[in-house]
Amino acid sequence: MVVDKSVLVGMSGGIDSTAVCCMLLERGYRVVGLTFITSASGVAAAKGAAALAARLGIEHHVADIREEFGRKVVKPFIEAYLQGKTPNPCVNCNLIVKFALLEEWADRLGCANIATGHYVKVEEHDGRYYIVTGDDDRKDQSYFLWRLTQKQLSRVIFPLGGMVKSQVVDYLKERGYEGVAGGGESMEVCFIPGDYRDFLRSEVPDIESRFGGGSFVDSQGKVLGKHMGYPFYTIGQRKGLGIALGYPAYVTKINAIKNTVMLGKESDLLTKYMLVEEPCWVDDVPEGLTVRVRYRSRPVPCDAPVATGDGRWLVRLYETVSAITPGQSAVFYCGNAVVGGAFIADQRGINQWINETSI
Repeated sequence: MVVDKSVLVGMSGGIDSTAVCCMLLERGYRVVGLTFITSASGVAAAKGAAALAARLGIEHHVADIREEFGRKVVKPFIEAYLQGKTPNPCVNCNLIVKFALLEEWADRLGCANIATGHYVKVEEHDGRYYIVTGDDDRKDQSYFLWRLTQKQLSRVIFPLGGMVKSQVVDYLKERGYEGVAGGGESMEVCFIPGDYRDFLRSEVPDIESRFGGGSFVDSQGKVLGKHMGYPFYTIGQRKGLGIALGYPAYVTKINAIKNTVMLGKESDLLTKYMLVEEPCWVDDVPEGLTVRVRYRSRPVPCDAPVATGDGRWLVRLYETVSAITPGQSAVFYCGNAVVGGAFIADQRGINQWINETSI
């Protein structure tokens, strides 16, 4: 039987999830911890989380999801790079792995709620649930959660949304968890300890022989030199190109079909339009939209997306942005609330749609 004031916490054993457990215990919840093992290094982390759970006096479980994580997160991450995109694996992982499994385990363990250490809030308005930006601008993670379902949001608790990181650290120290409070931050991509290029080389041993030797080109198609393989580049990249053109060169386009990487000047990256795909909205598309085109970017005012008829939507921005990158997310806000999101699509043919769509 489900107990109303019960909660399953996604517990890594780090600063944020430990603070979440403490806070919910103080609020009178029956707290259960769940730690995911997503890689070989996660086995040791799970033992640390189990030790913390014992100290907290809470029930704790471990789920070894290495196979599922590899299939649903790591493999698509690799495939996206091989398609010339720059993926953000956290967006998909949150929906189809992390929160999906938290829901499944919560039902299994009789927990009405689920909780994580994300620095966001969730608010309900007129029967719809919205992710709202956290109070800590430097830690706000709303960008990564736009795909969560209404069902998931209806039972999730984000205790850290109204705090900044320093407050969380002080909170743990005051309760005797100095060792945890002094721990480091988690990696941006949890399964990559260093440069993603080295990870690609380890996972796709023939990647350089398959994709190396393609051409750097300019906007007119003139060959400028040879690249080491388009998966090793991303839109907006300036350093590590391995080519000197007499001016600061940036990656402006990647064409996986032709195996070309287009280079240009910084000004070539600027635009007020972008194409997106697979949009989803919390409710009807509201007025007063802003959009973030990457994590930590500033939301800029925009129009609602307009369908182009080829599975993509054209978005007009009211301020110039740089380095629109296929594979990343475009997350739409109304004020501080996430009202929708989409994936940034291949930008080929965008000038045609700009000319043909009256917006």
